Amino acid sequence: MKHKPPAEADEEQLVRRTARGDRAAFEEFYRRTSPWLAVRLRRRCADEQVVAEVMQETYLAVWRAAGSFSGAAAGGTAVGWVWTIAARRLVDAFRRRAHHAQLPPAVNVATVAPAAEEEALAGTVGDYVGDALRALAPELRQVLQAMVLDGLSVRETSVLLGLPEGTVKTRARRARIAMREALS
Repeated sequence: MKHKPPAEADEEQLVRRTARGDRAAFEEFYRRTSPWLAVRLRRRCADEQVVAEVMQETYLAVWRAAGSFSGAAAGGTAVGWVWTIAARRLVDAFRRRAHHAQLPPAVNVATVAPAAEEEALAGTVGDYVGDALRALAPELRQVLQAMVLDGLSVRETSVLLGLPEGTVKTRARRARIAMREALS
Protein backbone atom coordinates (compact mmCIF):
# COMPACT_ATOMS: atom_id res chain seq x y z
CA MET A 1 0.00 0.00 0.00
CA LYS A 2 1.46 3.31 -1.10
CA HIS A 3 1.14 6.30 1.24
CA LYS A 4 0.06 9.71 0.06
CA PRO A 5 2.79 12.35 0.17
CA PRO A 6 2.60 14.31 3.45
CA ALA A 7 1.15 17.35 1.66
CA GLU A 8 -1.88 15.27 0.56
CA ALA A 9 -2.50 13.43 3.85
CA ASP A 10 -4.99 14.71 6.41
CA GLU A 11 -3.86 15.67 9.92
CA GLU A 12 -4.90 12.34 11.47
CA GLN A 13 -2.85 10.44 8.88
CA LEU A 14 0.10 12.73 9.54
CA VAL A 15 -0.02 11.99 13.28
CA ARG A 16 -0.22 8.24 12.65
CA ARG A 17 2.78 8.47 10.32
CA THR A 18 4.61 10.58 12.88
CA ALA A 19 4.04 7.76 15.39
CA ARG A 20 5.99 5.52 13.01
CA GLY A 21 8.89 8.00 12.99
CA ASP A 22 8.05 9.76 9.70
CA ARG A 23 9.82 13.11 10.07
CA ALA A 24 8.33 14.53 6.84
CA ALA A 25 4.82 13.82 8.16
CA PHE A 26 5.67 15.54 11.45
CA GLU A 27 7.07 18.56 9.61
CA GLU A 28 3.92 18.80 7.47
CA PHE A 29 1.72 18.51 10.59
CA TYR A 30 3.74 21.31 12.20
CA ARG A 31 3.51 23.46 9.05
CA ARG A 32 -0.28 23.11 9.01
CA THR A 33 -1.06 23.49 12.69
CA SER A 34 1.58 25.81 14.18
CA PRO A 35 0.25 29.11 12.76
CA TRP A 36 -3.27 28.79 14.22
CA LEU A 37 -1.92 27.24 17.42
CA ALA A 38 0.36 30.25 17.97
CA VAL A 39 -2.59 32.61 17.41
CA ARG A 40 -4.76 30.71 19.91
CA LEU A 41 -1.99 30.71 22.50
CA ARG A 42 -1.35 34.44 22.02
CA ARG A 43 -5.05 35.11 22.66
CA ARG A 44 -4.54 33.59 26.09
CA CYS A 45 -1.05 34.85 26.88
CA ALA A 46 0.69 38.08 25.86
CA ASP A 47 4.14 36.84 26.87
CA GLU A 48 5.87 35.74 23.64
CA GLN A 49 8.49 33.77 25.60
CA VAL A 50 5.77 31.67 27.25
CA VAL A 51 4.04 31.14 23.89
CA ALA A 52 7.34 30.01 22.32
CA GLU A 53 8.04 27.61 25.20
CA VAL A 54 4.54 26.15 25.02
CA MET A 55 4.82 25.71 21.25
CA GLN A 56 8.12 23.88 21.64
CA GLU A 57 6.83 21.67 24.46
CA THR A 58 3.64 20.93 22.54
CA TYR A 59 5.34 19.73 19.37
CA LEU A 60 7.91 17.77 21.35
CA ALA A 61 4.98 16.04 23.07
CA VAL A 62 3.32 15.41 19.68
CA TRP A 63 6.51 13.80 18.37
CA ARG A 64 6.91 11.63 21.47
CA ALA A 65 3.23 10.74 22.02
CA ALA A 66 1.90 10.45 18.46
CA GLY A 67 1.38 6.73 19.06
CA SER A 68 -1.14 7.48 21.81
CA PHE A 69 -3.39 9.49 19.47
CA SER A 70 -6.54 7.44 18.85
CA GLY A 71 -8.11 9.91 16.43
CA ALA A 72 -11.55 9.67 14.92
CA ALA A 73 -12.07 6.24 16.49
CA ALA A 74 -12.29 8.02 19.85
CA GLY A 75 -14.32 10.94 18.51
CA GLY A 76 -11.37 13.32 18.34
CA THR A 77 -9.30 15.06 15.72
CA ALA A 78 -5.58 15.61 15.48
CA VAL A 79 -6.13 19.36 15.64
CA GLY A 80 -8.21 18.99 18.82
CA TRP A 81 -5.58 16.68 20.26
CA VAL A 82 -2.73 19.14 19.65
CA TRP A 83 -4.80 21.99 21.13
CA THR A 84 -5.49 19.93 24.26
CA ILE A 85 -1.76 19.32 24.66
CA ALA A 86 -0.98 23.01 24.12
CA ALA A 87 -3.68 24.25 26.51
CA ARG A 88 -2.40 21.97 29.25
CA ARG A 89 1.20 23.05 28.60
CA LEU A 90 0.09 26.70 28.83
CA VAL A 91 -1.54 26.05 32.19
CA ASP A 92 1.66 24.31 33.35
CA ALA A 93 3.73 27.30 32.18
CA PHE A 94 1.48 29.69 34.12
CA ARG A 95 1.85 27.52 37.22
CA ARG A 96 5.65 27.46 36.91
CA ARG A 97 5.81 31.23 36.46
CA ALA A 98 3.36 31.85 39.31
CA HIS A 99 5.98 30.53 41.71
CA HIS A 100 8.51 33.11 40.50
CA ALA A 101 6.42 36.12 39.53
CA GLN A 102 2.92 37.25 38.73
CA LEU A 103 0.95 35.64 35.93
CA PRO A 104 1.59 37.03 32.44
CA PRO A 105 -1.04 39.59 31.46
CA ALA A 106 -3.93 38.26 29.40
CA VAL A 107 -4.33 39.56 25.89
CA ASN A 108 -6.90 42.32 25.56
CA VAL A 109 -9.68 40.51 23.71
CA ALA A 110 -11.07 43.72 22.20
CA THR A 111 -7.87 44.28 20.17
CA VAL A 112 -7.59 40.74 18.82
CA ALA A 113 -9.25 39.34 15.72
CA PRO A 114 -11.88 36.64 16.34
CA ALA A 115 -10.40 33.22 16.97
CA ALA A 116 -10.90 30.52 14.40
CA GLU A 117 -13.07 28.52 16.80
CA GLU A 118 -15.31 31.55 17.35
CA GLU A 119 -15.75 32.01 13.61
CA ALA A 120 -16.39 28.30 13.11
CA LEU A 121 -18.80 28.22 16.03
CA ALA A 122 -20.69 31.21 14.67
CA GLY A 123 -20.90 29.51 11.28
CA THR A 124 -22.13 26.18 12.60
CA VAL A 125 -24.39 26.95 15.54
CA GLY A 126 -26.60 29.40 13.73
CA ASP A 127 -27.40 33.01 14.30
CA TYR A 128 -29.58 32.34 17.37
CA VAL A 129 -26.86 30.63 19.43
CA GLY A 130 -24.14 32.83 17.97
CA ASP A 131 -26.07 35.93 19.03
CA ALA A 132 -26.50 34.49 22.53
CA LEU A 133 -22.76 33.84 22.78
CA ARG A 134 -21.87 37.33 21.55
CA ALA A 135 -24.31 38.84 24.05
CA LEU A 136 -22.45 37.30 26.99
CA ALA A 137 -20.20 39.60 28.98
CA PRO A 138 -16.55 39.08 27.91
CA GLU A 139 -15.54 37.63 31.29
CA LEU A 140 -18.35 35.03 31.07
CA ARG A 141 -17.52 34.20 27.44
CA GLN A 142 -13.83 33.65 28.36
CA VAL A 143 -14.74 31.13 31.04
CA LEU A 144 -17.25 29.37 28.79
CA GLN A 145 -14.68 29.22 25.98
CA ALA A 146 -11.97 27.75 28.22
CA MET A 147 -14.22 25.17 29.85
CA VAL A 148 -16.49 24.19 26.94
CA LEU A 149 -14.52 24.82 23.74
CA ASP A 150 -11.07 24.10 25.16
CA GLY A 151 -12.23 21.38 27.57
CA LEU A 152 -10.28 22.69 30.53
CA SER A 153 -11.15 21.89 34.13
CA VAL A 154 -12.13 24.56 36.67
CA ARG A 155 -8.61 24.51 38.10
CA GLU A 156 -6.96 24.79 34.66
CA THR A 157 -9.32 27.61 33.68
CA SER A 158 -8.50 29.34 36.95
CA VAL A 159 -4.78 29.23 36.25
CA LEU A 160 -5.19 30.16 32.59
CA LEU A 161 -7.34 33.22 33.29
CA GLY A 162 -5.62 34.17 36.55
CA LEU A 163 -8.84 33.92 38.58
CA PRO A 164 -9.74 32.15 41.81
CA GLU A 165 -11.48 28.80 41.26
CA GLY A 166 -14.64 30.09 42.97
CA THR A 167 -14.82 32.98 40.51
CA VAL A 168 -14.47 30.55 37.59
CA LYS A 169 -17.30 28.41 38.97
CA THR A 170 -19.52 31.46 39.50
CA ARG A 171 -18.86 32.82 36.02
CA ALA A 172 -19.44 29.41 34.42
CA ARG A 173 -22.78 29.15 36.23
CA ARG A 174 -23.76 32.69 35.23
CA ALA A 175 -22.79 32.02 31.60
CA ARG A 176 -24.87 28.83 31.46
CA ILE A 177 -27.88 30.60 32.99
CA ALA A 178 -27.54 33.50 30.55
CA MET A 179 -27.26 31.12 27.59
CA ARG A 180 -30.28 29.12 28.77
CA GLU A 181 -32.33 32.31 29.16
CA ALA A 182 -31.26 33.65 25.79
CA LEU A 183 -32.11 30.39 24.02
CA SER A 184 -35.47 29.78 25.72
